Amino acid sequence: MRTRRAATAGKLTVVLATLVLVVSGCGGGPTPRAWAASVCQALTPWRAEISKLTSSTQQQMTAQTTPAQAKENLVRLFAGAEQASETARRKVEEAGVPEAERGAEVSAGFLGSLSKMRDAYGRARSAVDRLDTAQAGPFYDGVRAAVDTLNKEYDASALDTSKLNSTELKEAFDEVPECR
Repeated sequence: MRTRRAATAGKLTVVLATLVLVVSGCGGGPTPRAWAASVCQALTPWRAEISKLTSSTQQQMTAQTTPAQAKENLVRLFAGAEQASETARRKVEEAGVPEAERGAEVSAGFLGSLSKMRDAYGRARSAVDRLDTAQAGPFYDGVRAAVDTLNKEYDASALDTSKLNSTELKEAFDEVPECR
């Protein structure tokens, strides 16, 4: 009888422990302020890197280099932008889902936007990497086409904040020093 009670008590303990884990797992995301701070910490270096890479890309487009040199530089620049976008996306993902109204939607929106930007840079890198450098004219026409496509895809990937409006998160982004 005692063994049966001990076994039943042991099973009950496991069930209760599981319930505690399940219930505590339902919430527990970061506060809006903590999440906004994490997101801004992820996006600040990304913005700086993208700005630097954009400037370098513009310089490459007007520099007097050989097509082979331009190709090498542009592929490296686009790969850097692709990697920077993935790093930012990963850090936003690691920030979790904020405990806020529409928190999951807002988080998913940020992740989706960064994924699309990463992919746009990756496609631009691949497009330039496939270009033949034997003739400067066709090469630079191909680069322009790749950059035009990148710009369109980049613009299309921008986060539409009008659809992801959360008063709590908007206030948090306005208040935390990491976002200023």
